[in-house]
Amino acid sequence: MDFTEIDREDFRNLLGEIGMVRMPYGMFGPKHYPPAGVPLIDLPPEYLVWFKMRGFPKGRLGELMAHVCEIKEVGMDLVFDPIRAANGGRFRLRKQRQRSFRFED
Repeated sequence: MDFTEIDREDFRNLLGEIGMVRMPYGMFGPKHYPPAGVPLIDLPPEYLVWFKMRGFPKGRLGELMAHVCEIKEVGMDLVFDPIRAANGGRFRLRKQRQRSFRFED
């Protein structure tokens, strides 16, 4: 689907659907980022390009990942900011650092 051919309401619905989907498997899936995995909108661009070169998954997940990849490639990642704001901000991919330490005497 070429984004020049999509109307505003269809694009809004597409963004809404993209905002609800999380990566169901792989290095950004629930096994490594419990309980549900990383939202598609917060997947690293390098990961999406890797899928683009090797082929996106079959079905709706692959279609949505292709749309996210295209949006990020053209530099329009900001369209996801309202979705991120509604969900509490960008998903943290880095593990939290330990802030306190206990040293044994």
